Amino acid sequence: MEVIEKIDYATKEPKRLFLKEGLQFFSNIHELFQARELLLTWTIREFRIRYSQSVLGLAWAILQPLLLMLISTVVFSVFLRVQPPQGVPYPVFVYTALLPWSFFANALTTAIPIIVANFNLVSKIYFPREILPLAMILVALADFVISAMVLVLLLIYYQMPVGPTVLILPLLIVIQLVLTIGLALVASALNVYYRDIRFVVPLILQTWLYLTPVFYPLETVPEKFRPLILLNPMATLIQSYRDIILYHQPPDWRFLAITTIISCLIFVFSYSYFKQAERQFADII
Repeated sequence: MEVIEKIDYATKEPKRLFLKEGLQFFSNIHELFQARELLLTWTIREFRIRYSQSVLGLAWAILQPLLLMLISTVVFSVFLRVQPPQGVPYPVFVYTALLPWSFFANALTTAIPIIVANFNLVSKIYFPREILPLAMILVALADFVISAMVLVLLLIYYQMPVGPTVLILPLLIVIQLVLTIGLALVASALNVYYRDIRFVVPLILQTWLYLTPVFYPLETVPEKFRPLILLNPMATLIQSYRDIILYHQPPDWRFLAITTIISCLIFVFSYSYFKQAERQFADII
């Protein structure tokens, strides 16, 4: 009888712990929802600060992917003679990928050091700390929307129609947001403990860029290695952007489903870790 009680306790305890963690996760989400006005206010503040004292202002949101497009067009299209499939002009081909990649890279680069950069606020006032990195991601999202106007102009210039598959675009943006938020939360929390993170992230992003078919077509990768490339969440997302915008075909739903699952798992783990770590932010900073 005593053995049975021990077995029951051992099997029930993980369930109770899992239920407790699940309730805490949704409680944190509810608290963040309650602070949505603060999130909006902080996002607007950061957006204004980014461009308030610059000469070109909002034009900087367009210049970065535009300059990368021009440079990569000269290097890969003129010198290396990379040819996109289905006769797509290379400027449109590469800009369609640079747009989501620039959003991803800029969001992480600005969100990761934001907790440490606002140590006075974090150490004196209580509020959901995730608001700080989330605001930077939303600012990067605003830049993404502004930069998308150039893609629209490129499609018009090259007389490339948009098909009904473009309706899938909001889904891709949501998946990318979930992935970006997850990575930003865990990295920004780790940056409080290990300040080397802010130096390591640009190196990781640079390597990640070349492992993602941004400047080259996925078709140039040997077929046996393509599934490995598509296990990279950003590779799947960028290929999906091209599929729905340039080729008027639905994305590969299998790999997109895998990317969605990976993104959601990263988000759940990262948000839970962030909320546990934030209790010590004020002491460590």
